[in-house]
Amino acid sequence: MTKTEPIKDAAQERDEIIYQHLHAAICDSRLLPGTRLPEDTLAETFGASRTIIRKVLQRLAYEGLIEIRPNRGAQIAEPSVPEARDIFATRRILECGALAEMAGKVTTADLEALKAINAAEDEAQLKGDRAAAIRLSGEFHIHLVGLAGNAVLSELVARLIARSSLIIATYGSPISVTCRHSEHEQIIDLIARGAFAEAADWMGEHLTTIERSLRWEQETPDLQAVLREFIGGSTAKP
Repeated sequence: MTKTEPIKDAAQERDEIIYQHLHAAICDSRLLPGTRLPEDTLAETFGASRTIIRKVLQRLAYEGLIEIRPNRGAQIAEPSVPEARDIFATRRILECGALAEMAGKVTTADLEALKAINAAEDEAQLKGDRAAAIRLSGEFHIHLVGLAGNAVLSELVARLIARSSLIIATYGSPISVTCRHSEHEQIIDLIARGAFAEAADWMGEHLTTIERSLRWEQETPDLQAVLREFIGGSTAKP
């Protein structure tokens, strides 16, 4: 009796497709933090049952990308400031540690792949395509960590980077992007020279720079103050 490949269940395949679409929409900031995700709307959009939609939402909730609240349904997660700081602290630990594990493993092809992602990210920034820049920045970091050859580490970092996209969408300025092109170039250069300890230090500074660029204080504008700017400080009378 010959061994055969397991047949993938059609329902599981549909689950995965819907999951990938929603995951991409969240991580590319097409769906912003706080956006509600009604099951009936999603079911109609994807042509799927609410049971399938519910399974996908539970998976995204487990990954911290959405929140499911009793009697209110699902919505894109809105990370708190302490949670955001913890995520960046964890990324520093894991991504700097990954660089220390790369000695003797990085090939010329690996470096070229990093350069290609970096170039695409730079082009997205120049075009003002913030969503693409965020996605490509995350792709750069995920690909870089993958060079350490640790699948568990890669999975953990990929999840943290997805949640970082929500943090940037929540606390970043409308014109800011996740990473500076030159900082990624510097990391590639250090790896190419075999300076992995220096690259780890640089990665720590790089992630700290991103964190410091975020606006933690989200102030609600004063309605009257804003409108007075448009009417020159005068008070309208009936």
